[in-house]
Amino acid sequence: MARITVEDCIDKFDSRFELVLVASNRARKLHSGENPTVEKDNDKNTVIALREIADETISADEFKQSLVEEYQSVSPIDEEELALAFNEDNDEELIKKDDELNVTSKNQEVEEIEVTETITNNDDETSNSISETQTDQSS
Repeated sequence: MARITVEDCIDKFDSRFELVLVASNRARKLHSGENPTVEKDNDKNTVIALREIADETISADEFKQSLVEEYQSVSPIDEEELALAFNEDNDEELIKKDDELNVTSKNQEVEEIEVTETITNNDDETSNSISETQTDQSS
């Protein structure tokens, strides 16, 4: 092939955008040292990538899968493991928080009881003091 264009490759993919993504990804891989599946013929990596696509030396599905794997940061298996670990950690944290809340609510109840007793005791002392004062004044 003397000259390759996007028009020669567009029938291999659903959209031009997908073609450009795959071709640019392949060109980057060729630049980083992967061996081309077609002859180099002193062409640049972008032209070699388009020639590979047009000649179908690598299937379109393989190109797409390679692109997805390159940008994928977590594999599906890792996600499941992370979800399980995350749930276990959350369960432990929830139990700790629940215990802390129970202790806090018990402390609040104790404080409320102490305040109530203090108020009651103060009221009793005030009542006694008032009664004594009234008794002293009437005499």
